[in-house]
Amino acid sequence: MAKDRNERNEKHKAVPTSRVGRFARVARMASGVAGGMLAEGTRQLRAGKRPRARDMLMTPANARRVADQLATMRGAAMKVGQILSMDAGDFLPRELADILARLRADARYMPPGQLDKVMTDAYGEDWEAVFYGFQHRPLAAASIGQVHRAVSPDGREIVLKVQYPGVAGSIDADVDNIAALLRVSGLLPTEFNIQPLLDDAKAQLKDEADYNKEAEFLAAFGDLLAGDERFLVPEVLPDLTRQTVLAMTYVSGEPIESIADLPQEERDAVMTSLVELMFRELFELRMVQTDPNFANYQYNRASGKIVLLDFGATRRFKAGFANAYRSLVKAAIAGNEKRLVAAAEKVGYAMGDEDSDYRELVLSLFLLALEPLQEDAPYDFARSDMANRMSAMAEDVTDYRDFWQAPPTDAVYFHRKLGGMFLLASRLRARVNVHALIKQFL
Repeated sequence: MAKDRNERNEKHKAVPTSRVGRFARVARMASGVAGGMLAEGTRQLRAGKRPRARDMLMTPANARRVADQLATMRGAAMKVGQILSMDAGDFLPRELADILARLRADARYMPPGQLDKVMTDAYGEDWEAVFYGFQHRPLAAASIGQVHRAVSPDGREIVLKVQYPGVAGSIDADVDNIAALLRVSGLLPTEFNIQPLLDDAKAQLKDEADYNKEAEFLAAFGDLLAGDERFLVPEVLPDLTRQTVLAMTYVSGEPIESIADLPQEERDAVMTSLVELMFRELFELRMVQTDPNFANYQYNRASGKIVLLDFGATRRFKAGFANAYRSLVKAAIAGNEKRLVAAAEKVGYAMGDEDSDYRELVLSLFLLALEPLQEDAPYDFARSDMANRMSAMAEDVTDYRDFWQAPPTDAVYFHRKLGGMFLLASRLRARVNVHALIKQFL
């Protein structure tokens, strides 16, 4: 009983809402990480090794410090940690990836007093009379909000996505503070300008914090997939939605990873549907749900349908980017390096001088990243060692620090989705003919 009580207390963590309080969290995290780096560097020197900044920073103890602080802060700060744990994938040591995964799977939630204030601000003092059977213990807790079950006035089972207090107002400071932590860690070269990425990240996160915008995206995807028997999308409830509370119908499902025990054919079908939807989002809609967090996908075994959740990170893409990316894919499939360079530069990548070693390395990275779609045959994600080969190439890229430039922002967001699909397909041990899927969009 004492253990259960401690676990409940640990899960209830008030979200720091003041700028001073949030900055103090980052400062505490930074000082702890710096101390950990110093200790690790000393240990490696005593062992006769020459310590590298990355090795000193990415220790299990430091990862635990970062995860604990970001999990308490939530908001933009936690989102940065989620992106790291998702995008790094197999490039991180397994122990570090598991620790950072806590930011996706084990987020803490608001204590009752804070929850009551958010709901009162949204619906008034008697907000509990608006809903029936409001469940105070959330179904899930994430970086920007937590989800509660209830029953709507018309008797439907619904869920309410309730935003943490102070999240919207803290985005600029959170992103700047985390960026400062990255810079002082030595992981980023001093000449590497990430400001365009930071500015765009702030704008994207502010959109995510506006639940009225997410409601529009949710409705758009619902309309798009209304006749597609492969997918289930919650229905938005506009009359009950507020800027900080998103109301939608409840859709049941199991975690997408749970289908790993299904027959190969079913796993392949699920992953094929998700990859095809991703290409459809970019090339047809030019509107992509860019957060591939596994928690955003569930599977309803009774109907055999894929449940799609959380459209806050949906991003609109310009026709120019989609067309340039289409040219990039076509050049990769054809193995035409000259066209690949031209398309990559149209997308926004800096490819270096002609005949330079740097250009050759970047070309090799492109061709490797697009490997699953080059051959007209099922790609076996479980057997692929692409992640290890990319990790080895990434080490070579560090020899060209003077050439580094911030990648094009649209490409960063789409590649985040692309990488997430690769990780999910690997987790499900799926086989997908990616070439056949993308060919219909070229």
